[in-house]
This record gives sequence, C-alpha cells and structure tokens, in this order.
Amino acid sequence: MVACVVVTVSDTRTAENDSSGDELQARLEQAGHRVASRELVADEPDLVRSLLKGLLAAGEADAVILTGGTGLAPRDGTFEVVDSLLDKRLDGFGELFRSLSYEEIGAAAMLSRAVAGVAGNVLLFSLPGSTAACRLAAEKLLVPELGHLVALVRPAAELR
Repeated sequence: MVACVVVTVSDTRTAENDSSGDELQARLEQAGHRVASRELVADEPDLVRSLLKGLLAAGEADAVILTGGTGLAPRDGTFEVVDSLLDKRLDGFGELFRSLSYEEIGAAAMLSRAVAGVAGNVLLFSLPGSTAACRLAAEKLLVPELGHLVALVRPAAELR
C-alpha cells in the first residue's frame, strides 16, 4: 500500500466538482493504496510550490499526484513548479502518457506537459486536469507501477 496525496490545481474547481481528483482517489483506493489527503490549490505557482514543499516536509506521503495546471495557457505553471522540485526526473512517465493520450485524442496529446520524478524520497506526478486524462494515467501508468516505483525510491521500512 502506498500513501498518496492528491492535489488539484485549479482556479475553478471546488471540493464539490473536483471530478479529476475524485477519479484519482477512486482508482488509487480500488488498487489498495491509501489517499492520506486531498488538497485543492489555486493555479498560482507560489501557492503550488508552498503546498508541495509543505507536503514533502511533512513526510506523510510516498507519492503526491497533482492534476491541473499543465497546459500552455499563461496561468498554467504547475509543470515549472514540479520540474523545479525534482531531484530525479522520470521522463518515461510523460513520454508514455503522451503516447497513450495520442491513441485516444490524437495530435492534441502534444499539449500535455505531464511530468514525474522524485523529490527527496517522494514521487511527484503531475497530470493534466481532465478527468479522462487522470483516468488514463491512473489506469495505465500509476496503478500498475506505483508500488514498484515507491519500493525503488525508499526502503520498505520507510513506507507510510
């Protein structure tokens, strides 16, 4: 079991209409992982950075999964924040996500700036904000490999 935090980055979503966060939580829990908390933060890089640094320092999660803020619009700054916090990038995650997305949505998949890696000893995954994208990432990438990835990043004795 992996302890996860799901973070929704959005200026418009609320706890009541956060379908992407709901999708991630449901898929993770169905796979036997624990969602330790859900967070909702405005799409402001300083707020996202502060929240992530706090989550990393708290040491309560093996993985933090973000949804939203990964596009090309001027307000989308999540990619830059997450990328700046990574000690090790997991480039294959973004590459595979875009490849899988291409099968579903075609050339628009190139707009995704999904990124993942390790910050300290915590896995960070940053996904687009669409519910379909979160479902795809959870089903095809996160659920099948999350336990394995965490085991590579930290000894079993350190799992939360």
